[in-house]
Amino acid sequence: MSEPPSTIPFTKMHGLGNDFVVLDGRMGAISLAADDVRRIADRKRGVGCDQLIVVERSDRAGAFMRVYNADGGEVSACGNAARCLANTLMDELGADAVALDTAAGKLEASRDGSGMVTVDQGPARTDWRDIPLARDMDTLHMDLSVGGRAVTALNDAVGVNVGNPHAVFFVGDVDSVDLASVGPGLERHVLFPERANISIARVRTRDSIRVRVWERGVGITSACGTAACAVAVAAARRRLTDRSADIHLDGGILRVRWREDGHVLMTGPVATSFTGILDGALLDGDGS
Repeated sequence: MSEPPSTIPFTKMHGLGNDFVVLDGRMGAISLAADDVRRIADRKRGVGCDQLIVVERSDRAGAFMRVYNADGGEVSACGNAARCLANTLMDELGADAVALDTAAGKLEASRDGSGMVTVDQGPARTDWRDIPLARDMDTLHMDLSVGGRAVTALNDAVGVNVGNPHAVFFVGDVDSVDLASVGPGLERHVLFPERANISIARVRTRDSIRVRVWERGVGITSACGTAACAVAVAAARRRLTDRSADIHLDGGILRVRWREDGHVLMTGPVATSFTGILDGALLDGDGS
């Protein structure tokens, strides 16, 4: 950040343990370099988070949500953060519905008074160009081998883009997969020019799926909203489930419905952990 202010207020929020530092840039622009994001996201020297969110003004929605992963890279979408920010905007407006602008498009959000927030993540995209993949292939059964050799035991994936690129693997036991070992290589597989979020899923019933997630630029997370959406779409495409399912993540349950018009609706809880002030020394890189 160039000449950062001495202090910046922030809010720490989370959706099922997938946590965010939220900065409000509507009253004054906040420009973050990758190093700034990494320092704030550091769980020992900074505040700690999976994603950093900057709220900006928007001419076509309640606000624009800019999303950075913990590694400092900017991404298009974050489902859990969208629910959290939408709930905050609805509180500000005294409303139960709001539109949220993102790099992935405009999202519609609503709440029902029970503490649950629903976000329309827009249409799921399944063409290889839209995920995107490095070459033309069937996204319902993606071959991740290189030179005819399997990179890992996980090879047959479903590709989906729900604001971010996702690869979904269906297995018999999600806990038997060493996600910390295979996640980094799969995220950066040559098939994914923009890297990919990796989900390991087991279908329990026609409306229940157990999922573990490796998020690109973050690592293993307790929950990922767009991954939950991607898994639900992938399972329905393979006819393993119906078009609505409870997605059981490490941090809790998200309800996902893939409508006939292609839009994906995700419903789940939101929470605010605490508020605080970022010291300018942290953003200057001088924090101890």
